[in-house]
Amino acid sequence: MLNVLDLFDETNLGLTPEGIAAKLGVSLPTSYRYVRLLLQAGLLQRVEDSRYSLGPRVILLDYYIRKADPVLRVGLPIIRELVEATGFDCVVTELFGMQVLDTYREVGESPEELAYGRGRPRPLFGGAAPKVLLSTFGPAQLKKVFEARRDELARHDLPTDWSEFRRYFSAIRKAGHYVSVGQLEPQLAAVAAPILKPDGGAWAALSVVFNTSRLAIVDVQKLVLLVTDASTRFAARLNEPSRAPRP
Repeated sequence: MLNVLDLFDETNLGLTPEGIAAKLGVSLPTSYRYVRLLLQAGLLQRVEDSRYSLGPRVILLDYYIRKADPVLRVGLPIIRELVEATGFDCVVTELFGMQVLDTYREVGESPEELAYGRGRPRPLFGGAAPKVLLSTFGPAQLKKVFEARRDELARHDLPTDWSEFRRYFSAIRKAGHYVSVGQLEPQLAAVAAPILKPDGGAWAALSVVFNTSRLAIVDVQKLVLLVTDASTRFAARLNEPSRAPRP
């Protein structure tokens, strides 16, 4: 029944019981039963013409997710300091399996128009944040990504040979940051750094985002120092035993 929720995406914002039955390969009575139970739980709502969309319970659950997210729970002061220091938007990006999601955005003096935001999946290889997150992967984990998404590499100007792919991300890991220009959206540049866990993995990526028209006057190296310093302080707070998230 919960697989019904996975059917919704940007091209399928409203579904009929008939459509659900066809997509899940279940009978129409079963589909109607799923819809009825999900309506009762608030996970679906009826919109029009016997079509159903995600329900109000999802909004409430998103509120609880924000409150429970350890990254957002301890890092908002640092994010706001970074925005004040740079004047630019600051974005927190997390990786869930192979799905990249922005989980928080603090706007700067002149907020940018971003195509992506909380909840909208980003390309796995597009932009600075995913690259610094992937750079924290161990060889075996990175190899799985390489093999599973190999057909996407050329589109993002990434090496299609495993050895070169591994060296590419090792270099980002060693640098501790990544600067992208027009990779995710043509008018945007970003400086990102990983918020590291004690085991070398990443809690999230911290980025400042600004218009590429500012590149001529922005001190990118200073931005790199500000972002990496903020991500280091962010990690220190998250990794304190007293602040460690409860299981």
